[in-house]
Amino acid sequence: MKHATTSYPVQENIRKRWSPRSFANKPVDQEALNQVFEAASWAPSAMNEQPWRYIYAHRSDQETFQKMVDCLLPGNQPWAKNAPVLILSLAKTHYDNGTPNGAALHDVGMANANLITEATALDLHGHFMGGFDRAKTAEVFQLPEGLTPVVFIALGYIGEAELLEEPFLSREKAPRSRKHHADIAFNQHLPA
Repeated sequence: MKHATTSYPVQENIRKRWSPRSFANKPVDQEALNQVFEAASWAPSAMNEQPWRYIYAHRSDQETFQKMVDCLLPGNQPWAKNAPVLILSLAKTHYDNGTPNGAALHDVGMANANLITEATALDLHGHFMGGFDRAKTAEVFQLPEGLTPVVFIALGYIGEAELLEEPFLSREKAPRSRKHHADIAFNQHLPA
């Protein structure tokens, strides 16, 4: 487990959350999955629109799971195919009256943050992947206009790093790092 070393005492589930590539060969039961989606559903959103949608497949759902793997870019496929669950996160980009929802991606990010924080509380971990073919994903899943794929999430229990091949093994074992809060938050204005 790679807990974050923080400058301030943040919540334990934030410190515990990280993005593994190695997943144990242990299924995620439907109750746990329902719980993480319930947490996602309670995220704040502009106008209470709740523009997040999810499509998911357990690895045992071979046909749909493989469709998801096939939508990933080659750099994600070798390890993501071993996750117990793959989730496609989507954004409904317009309000029902057709007006663009400029906050949709932000709100989906909030839902995804709730999802992964709840997953962490259940000792599940997720790896968010922006490396996928968006056009192929829209076609394969027959997404209607106005429903945009945002990220894929590999979800499961942490596996042994040694199950990975390079370059993934080195990445899995590398220490965690983040920019210091003073490098991302500025009082009154950005530095010149």
